[in-house]
Amino acid sequence: MADTSKIAKNLERFAQAVAAHDRENPTHNAYGIGLAHFDMERLGLEEGEEILPGITIHADGGVTGNFRVLCDGQHEEGLTEAEEEAVEVIATQSLPVVSPGVRPFEPFER
Repeated sequence: MADTSKIAKNLERFAQAVAAHDRENPTHNAYGIGLAHFDMERLGLEEGEEILPGITIHADGGVTGNFRVLCDGQHEEGLTEAEEEAVEVIATQSLPVVSPGVRPFEPFER
């Protein structure tokens, strides 16, 4: 069993994260917290365990020491469009090619 102070601190962080998510994304419904499997074991939590009202624990492939709020919305929709625009803008710009070493059109000296 994990130290109760660790669990209390994590529950507080989970509640803060869910509240922040709900405040910033009123059209999405949070349903869980995604944790790395190692963190679930370390804290003594089980998959599907309800830790806050309506919020359950889920194993995900995240990095240990981090968690994420799981919801029914698509948060990355705008990011994909922005990435596509950035690629398009970069692809239309031409840049001079500079190679290190010998300067162009100069004889090589030893």
